Amino acid sequence: MLVLSRKEEQSIIIGDNIEIKILAIKGDTVKIGITAPPELKIYRKEVFDEIQKANIEAMKSSKNIKNVILGKLDKESKDKE
Repeated sequence: MLVLSRKEEQSIIIGDNIEIKILAIKGDTVKIGITAPPELKIYRKEVFDEIQKANIEAMKSSKNIKNVILGKLDKESKDKE
């Protein structure tokens, strides 16, 4: 992990096209601005974690549905025999 100290109005650059700028510091809160290409997804960490959790749950549900359907198809094919 790279750790930097920045003051208000100072920036860091990531790659060729991402800039993170310190806009304001008030008490224990830092307001930052991010300039990046529109196709780059940027999330707060807690939002990203919730999205990941929802995706995992959706995959589990999808597998459960698939297993139910496949189980039903297997049962129907055995019944025909």
